[in-house]
Amino acid sequence: MEPTDGEEARDRAAPEAGESAEALDRPLPERVRGRVIQLAGEAFDGLTLNELPGPLRQYARFTPPRRVKFGGSAMAAALESDTFFRHRVGAVLRTGAPELAEAVERGAPPPAADPVEVAAAAFLLRPAGWSKLVAAAGEEAQRAQEERAGQERERELAELREELARAREGARDEQERLRAELEATRKESDALHRKLRSAHADVRRGEAAVRKLRAELDEVRASAESARVTSESEARRLRGRLARAEASLEASRRSVREERGIEDTRLRLLLDTVLDAAQGLRRELALPPAREGRLPAETVASVSPGEPGPGDIARRALDGEDPAVLDQLLALPQAHLVVDGYNVTKTGYPTMPLERQRARLMRGLAVLAAQSGAEMTCVFDGAELAAPVLLTPPRGVRVLFSPAGETADELIRQLVRAEPVGRPVVVVSSDREVAEGIARSGAWPVASRLLLNRLART
Repeated sequence: MEPTDGEEARDRAAPEAGESAEALDRPLPERVRGRVIQLAGEAFDGLTLNELPGPLRQYARFTPPRRVKFGGSAMAAALESDTFFRHRVGAVLRTGAPELAEAVERGAPPPAADPVEVAAAAFLLRPAGWSKLVAAAGEEAQRAQEERAGQERERELAELREELARAREGARDEQERLRAELEATRKESDALHRKLRSAHADVRRGEAAVRKLRAELDEVRASAESARVTSESEARRLRGRLARAEASLEASRRSVREERGIEDTRLRLLLDTVLDAAQGLRRELALPPAREGRLPAETVASVSPGEPGPGDIARRALDGEDPAVLDQLLALPQAHLVVDGYNVTKTGYPTMPLERQRARLMRGLAVLAAQSGAEMTCVFDGAELAAPVLLTPPRGVRVLFSPAGETADELIRQLVRAEPVGRPVVVVSSDREVAEGIARSGAWPVASRLLLNRLART
């Protein structure tokens, strides 16, 4: 019959015959305990799951290092309480170190053996007096550990002494360097302090001078402000007088220049007109000297009533549409043709855009100027334009736009008044008011339709 779990536990816990009932009076030294647990972890591979103590079966699938890490405490407890498990771990020790195991069982471990290994073997094999072996080996291991710790401390102390000596030497060098730098810094600081005191003194003197200058400047500013106010008042009065004098002088000069220039121009144009008329008549009529021919008074009986005179030509030009009338007017010496541009274009082709109206009129006037040789001026109303017009006038035609606030009719009247009395000035406009006004000034009014008919022939 197989033993029950309780019987198996009693069999595991009962000491075998001949095994000493000794016990330790102190815990295993840490290094001995670690070595015993390491041997126990290696013994797992030779045991079945049933041969392992119950608390250790969960670590059976672990690797030996993981068993030691996670089940070290459980394995230490099992080695203390489970005789069977301890014997199996002792068997692993006998297999791995048979000479050491035999010597420990005889109670005479080798003097040169590692005390930790001797103590671990005595703990696992449990020969007679094993607790003393463990205690002696533990003391030896402790002593060896203390000796190694002492040697390590001596080595570290020697290294620290060397390092301290080097540090002291470096500190002395650094101290000397710092002392030299401190001395140089002190000298530099003294020099800077002297310069600073001198600078402070200069600043105080400068501030005093600045305060003095500011006081003087304030006085000068007050005096200057008073003088400025007085001078500005006087300057405004003088500028007013000067402006009035300059305006009066400029008006006088302009009046003199304009009167002189206008009169000179009028005289020159009138003279040219008379001369050209005389020469033209002389060429056209080829008249003999007055003394050689008959005088007009001698032929009064032969003049038939109803022949057209200058007044008849003016009426025909204003009311008629015969282009020949315009040719007769332009054939007069020094004739000047003034055209009311938009009056003509809106009479002849009102549906076109303003730009095309101007271009078409300019082309016709250029041809007419070349054919007649008369001076031509075309006037447009500038108020109808949204922006300035960049217009290149054709050869022989002057183009003018009325300024802001002024109509083309007013500019035409100014052109007529600017001409000398006696010069033939022909104004093309269908505006009755314009025609009557320029007729009173001595100009020839011509209807816009008449000019359009004349331009149609070109």
